[in-house]
Amino acid sequence: MIATADYELLKTKVGLVDRSARGKLTVRGADAADFLQGQVTNDVEALAPGEGCYAAMLSHKGKFRTDMRILRTDDGFWMDTEPIGLVPARWTLETYAIGRDVQHEDVTGRMAILSLVGPAAREALDVAPPETEHGHVVGEHGRYVATDLGVDVICERDAAEAVKAALGVPEVGEEVAEVLRIESGRPRLGYDMDAETMPQEAGVHERAVSYTKGCYVGQETVARLYWKGKPNRHLRGLRLSEPVERGAELRLGEKVVGRVGSACVSPAHGPIALALVRREAEPGDTLAVGDGGATAEVVELPFGS
Repeated sequence: MIATADYELLKTKVGLVDRSARGKLTVRGADAADFLQGQVTNDVEALAPGEGCYAAMLSHKGKFRTDMRILRTDDGFWMDTEPIGLVPARWTLETYAIGRDVQHEDVTGRMAILSLVGPAAREALDVAPPETEHGHVVGEHGRYVATDLGVDVICERDAAEAVKAALGVPEVGEEVAEVLRIESGRPRLGYDMDAETMPQEAGVHERAVSYTKGCYVGQETVARLYWKGKPNRHLRGLRLSEPVERGAELRLGEKVVGRVGSACVSPAHGPIALALVRREAEPGDTLAVGDGGATAEVVELPFGS
């Protein structure tokens, strides 16, 4: 159970969450933009310095290998991903950039990401980034990146504690910020989507996929589904009768239609979760959860909408 005071802090003011465990890479070189354009789902060539996007690397079948944030800087690109996504991202750069003017560096151990979460995030900074998500600017304490819930400060890991002190923002645990993520309906790699998930199923294609750029790995399958098909599964919200564990089976009648993904107890909404469920489980339906008698109402996202 999270502290209600910490939740209220993030909802009404600002708190700091240390997300330095994320995988981090820099990519530079004359061919960097063209190379990334053929590997990721979004249009990175269209980015100007100070802009960024959310994107994914897919298998040839159009399923997730990893997702990431990509920022265009004055001298190349910054990429950060879930820790489990670092290996496939690095492998792609090491394997397919051979013979091209592309240099990458794994800076996971050298750089920190400090997330300022809450409506007052910008008040803690000497200069504010653009309002558009992923817009970024360099300030006194590092690179400031606009997020859906505040601002991320990217700085040298050796300076992270000094930056925290200078910002003067109370630090809270990641589990509190996770409640806000779940409430907002944003899926997380390894929790709500995996190597068997397509962007349309996870509901991220509008943010992660450009349907007007050129080819990239997995593009044919993703485009075919977008123009001619319907996903077999959809990311949905679940209003739970009681707290449940991630991975619990979801049943509509006798049929298994999915498993619980990210789950929490929200001070505002009670026990809730995200889940990829088959399309026959529609908003308004009640599902059985696991074997303990818990139930889940399927709802549209975000919660409270």
